[in-house]
Amino acid sequence: GCQQNVADGQKLMGMLADCGFTFTQDAKEADLVILNTCAVREHAEQRVFGNLGILTHTKKENPEQVICLCGCMARQDHVAQRLRQSFPHVDLVFGPHALWKFPELLWQVYETRKRVFAVDNEDGTIAEGIPVVREKGVKAWVSIMYGCNNFCSYCIVPYVRGRERSRDPQCVLQEVRELVAAGYKDITLLGQNVNSYGNDLDLDYHFPDLLEDIDKIPGEYLIRFMSSHPKDATNRLFDVMAKCSHVAKQLHLPFQSGNRTFSRSVNHISQKRMSDTCHMDANLMCTPGFKLKCHMRIATVSFQHSIMCDCFSSALNNGHALAIGFMSCDRLVDRSAVLARASNYDRFIAAIRSMCRNLCGETLMSAVVFGNDKQSAGVFVDAMNNAGTMLTVNAGKAFTA
Repeated sequence: GCQQNVADGQKLMGMLADCGFTFTQDAKEADLVILNTCAVREHAEQRVFGNLGILTHTKKENPEQVICLCGCMARQDHVAQRLRQSFPHVDLVFGPHALWKFPELLWQVYETRKRVFAVDNEDGTIAEGIPVVREKGVKAWVSIMYGCNNFCSYCIVPYVRGRERSRDPQCVLQEVRELVAAGYKDITLLGQNVNSYGNDLDLDYHFPDLLEDIDKIPGEYLIRFMSSHPKDATNRLFDVMAKCSHVAKQLHLPFQSGNRTFSRSVNHISQKRMSDTCHMDANLMCTPGFKLKCHMRIATVSFQHSIMCDCFSSALNNGHALAIGFMSCDRLVDRSAVLARASNYDRFIAAIRSMCRNLCGETLMSAVVFGNDKQSAGVFVDAMNNAGTMLTVNAGKAFTA
């Protein structure tokens, strides 16, 4: 799932640890199995149902085992109905809105020995002080808000995570202080649209204010944020990013299909205030419900090209590493949409190859190439190296040449 889902999983682990549970990766050994799900990609949903089928065997071997499904899938009515009818061995189902009640819901399962479904259509409550078990290393996630008020054609988030709710700024600041004190160096602020943080608070306090206050926390660390919707990005946000030393000069800009007006406005504003910004984009090459001509518009390639030009020139001139994401959307409507994506994809890759040759030449660069579209990322790395650019790629979860 998304980074917000990862953060939710760390809270689930924190609550379980406080309840006395220890953790294992072997479902056969587990007294409690939790599937924290994502509802964005259809393939991921099918894998969840496949894994639930496999768990019927562990349940037979250990009838006392409790199986739980949570996350965004649980908030979809058709999923909850299917779980009720076809997966009787699933004991507990709840959505993100009820995460803070997890210990109570689990207690109900153990106490009543009955199935519990907490999938009511509500926005949920923000509960502070939930324990967290974080991954080892230098990277940490901090949720600053939940839900979304935008209803983009390709996105299910407002329906499964509810409307926007912002955390109290003092709680966010305290969590960041604790993370810095604990030695975390790379902290990402999370929200479906962080730029609208604070709009639901009666404090006249907004996202740029939060960044300024976080920047005042002493220590050696870097603050990132995602996702950032362009319509709520203000001039003040870019001013704050430019002047705050702890805030990464980076923007995460999801876009469906490149729009020239959008491209010009975002690039102009950010370049004017942050000449060394590296843009990181999540490129959705094809989304459901769009007409064929929308998928075929060369503007998508043009937008990708303009953004990448900024990335390369910034990295070359300022010694920065590139952060380049390749994301795909697999919820395609019909065969014509698949063909449209293939045609647009070929044109996109051709533009990337040409751009690599023209912009970079024989240059030594460092890049972090990531995302779920491995084919695009692999072609990009190959194109860079074939163009004579010696590209060193981050190891670990990033793609390699």
